[in-house]
Amino acid sequence: MLIIGIAGGTGSGKTTVVRKIMEQLPKGEVAILPQDSYYKDSRHLPLEERQKINFDHPNAIEWELLIKHIADLKAGRAVDMPQYSYLSCTRSEETVTVKPRDVIIVEGILILGNCQLRELMDLKVFVHADADDRLSRVIQRDIMERGRTVEKVLQRYDETVKPSHLQFIEPTKRYADLIVPQGGNNHIAINILTHFIERNLTSLN
Repeated sequence: MLIIGIAGGTGSGKTTVVRKIMEQLPKGEVAILPQDSYYKDSRHLPLEERQKINFDHPNAIEWELLIKHIADLKAGRAVDMPQYSYLSCTRSEETVTVKPRDVIIVEGILILGNCQLRELMDLKVFVHADADDRLSRVIQRDIMERGRTVEKVLQRYDETVKPSHLQFIEPTKRYADLIVPQGGNNHIAINILTHFIERNLTSLN
């Protein structure tokens, strides 16, 4: 089993990179574990408190569960991956069954900062984008997908997203085996990643 970690700042284009890789690979060969699915359940807090959660801080993630799920998949066991709603800031009652595959992609802003998780990875990737580009994508995404106003997005960016990026995310770039500038627009890097996975799929089969 090949485990690939794809990290990068909020709005850097990680998800686009993963999607474009998946589009070029045979269906059913690769499983994805998004870090976002493993945010701690905060249903015990009032909604007002939940909305103040810093999603860019390592303490927001249930790392033990994510690491256990990867270990289970490596051992050939399917896992029930949680689902998280940014609208309610809680986990859904429903889960998604993820079956073992030859390739597992773990994707998220903070995944290279956890040393136990890093040690499980065969390839570590950091997707880099300029701060202005990331902010533009965050504004669009948070308005469309998370029901926030421009003012709320900018306030959150200044108070939590930017400082957390500088403290917890950008420094993890040094752990990357491959840095992908320009995110999903870097077709050469995406093709290199895809061919790397294809070669490993061939050797695994």
